[in-house]
Amino acid sequence: MVVFPGCKINIGLTLVDRRPDGYHNLESVFYPLNLTDILEVVPHDHFAIHTSGLPIKGDHSDNLVVKAFYDLQDDFDLPPVKIHLHKVVPMGAGLGGGSADGAAMLVLLNNLFDLNISNKELERRADKLGSDCAFFIKNKAAHITGKGEHVQPISFDLSEYFIQLINPGIHISTAEAFGGIQPGKRFFDLNWILNHEPALWLPKVFNDFEDTVLDGNPEIDEIKQKLIEQGALYVSMTGTGSSVYGIFNKKPNPLNVGYFEWINSL
Repeated sequence: MVVFPGCKINIGLTLVDRRPDGYHNLESVFYPLNLTDILEVVPHDHFAIHTSGLPIKGDHSDNLVVKAFYDLQDDFDLPPVKIHLHKVVPMGAGLGGGSADGAAMLVLLNNLFDLNISNKELERRADKLGSDCAFFIKNKAAHITGKGEHVQPISFDLSEYFIQLINPGIHISTAEAFGGIQPGKRFFDLNWILNHEPALWLPKVFNDFEDTVLDGNPEIDEIKQKLIEQGALYVSMTGTGSSVYGIFNKKPNPLNVGYFEWINSL
């Protein structure tokens, strides 16, 4: 069975407060992109995983598709499988590509082995894998709260626009991203976002992590400026970075700046 795990961008990202468990409560709109990895799983005589495409750092045991398999195997006595994960979505880029892979694995196994697990239960299991994972069970535009586990689907559509995504390949550590932020600094108004066009979003719709991340990484700010020069209606960093996207009325020209670049097709 083959599926195509996607990724997301953040439309606004506000850090609300710090939780007693060390995580932070946040608020954002997650919007899915059709930039995808490829995940294939077939029954096999022993467990095996193979990866291709973009190189994946670390041991396979740390990969969320492997963790998702063993999570379900513990409760449903799954037979061994062979996994092939082809990576297209840049990792550590604020796009949630790894989270999408883990969530897609849960959904795939549920369908492949007729486990009849509800979406609610899949979301609960996805949340154990990572903070962004629950969103990718349904992979629909959603209002996100808590540490990412509260997913409320919303009617929000950017399909009439072009989205240009640039990832400069800069690794932003979690400590660096969270280090300079004061929770509760900005107010997130979901209704305002849903009722106004992207050209009006700035300065109300903002990613709290930008102030800190851009200050130490001028290349990211340069990408933002190039997108603005191209006529973007709205430009933002997504997640904790380092990817930046621009929303356009008409198809933009590739920047050809030597970084990973993607433009959706209407």
